[in-house]
Parts: sequence; C-alpha cells; structure tokens
Amino acid sequence: MSDILTLRRLLRRAHTLAIVGLSGDWYRPSYFAAKYMQEHGYRIVPVNPKYPEILGEKSYPDLVSIPFPVDLVDVFRKPKDCVPIARDAIAIGAKTLWLQIGVVNEEARKIAEDAGLDVVMDRCVKIEYARLFGGLNWLGVNTGVISSRRQTAL
Repeated sequence: MSDILTLRRLLRRAHTLAIVGLSGDWYRPSYFAAKYMQEHGYRIVPVNPKYPEILGEKSYPDLVSIPFPVDLVDVFRKPKDCVPIARDAIAIGAKTLWLQIGVVNEEARKIAEDAGLDVVMDRCVKIEYARLFGGLNWLGVNTGVISSRRQTAL
C-alpha cells in the first residue's frame, strides 16, 4: 500500500489517529509527527501507559481501552510488538494499520489484511501527509509527486 492514490485515500478518510507508542517528550519523532497531524485537523489519541496525557489528549494504556471509534492506528513500536497491536486494531474496528518508518512485520500485515484493514508499513504518516498534500513544498522541497490531477485539501 504505497501508491499515491491509496495513501491519499487513507489519509483523507481518517479523522481519528490512535498513535501507539506516542512519547510525551517533545524531541521524539512520534511527538513531532503527532503534533503535526493534530495541527492539520486530525484527532490524536495517545496510546502509552507511561503518560496520563500527551498533546492535551488523554492517553490510553492500550488500544482496547479507547472508548470511541478510531480510524487509523499508527504504530511507533518495534516490529516484534506489532502482532498484538494488529489484533487490537481489528478488535476496535480501525480501518487502517500504519507502521512507521523502519517498522515492518509481515505477520501483523497478514492478520490485519485478512480482517479487512488497509496496511501501510515502513512509512511515516506525517511525511506522507506533507508529501501528498503539499506540506513539504512550502519549504521548497520537491515532493516527488508528479500528477496532472489537481490536488485538493482535506
């Protein structure tokens, strides 16, 4: 799941992102990515038992403790931790399991896809959002997206 149209569709349909392994430390990549997505209109749901709150949102110890629907589960954990996270993503009715850069787990992918979830691995939700919706080109960086189609905002 890495083609431009699919990634764009997944990011457009998601409104609530549960971020597993979200750190409360401002200098961590998970915090930076979550803050960016929050500033771009997404509801962020921290999943980390270490913190009671991150980015002004209540933090949950695990996915199954979240009492409302989640569209996308974004994983900042080691690949070996992903199978139970995939099962929990299914249990809560998420539509997408997104494993961050450097996180690849084929068993988790198969489990999630067999249950009907879309799966993205080894990609950063923040980088893909910026690349596909114009955030990177504000800085003069070539986004690598070449298309004759007009890009629309969320």
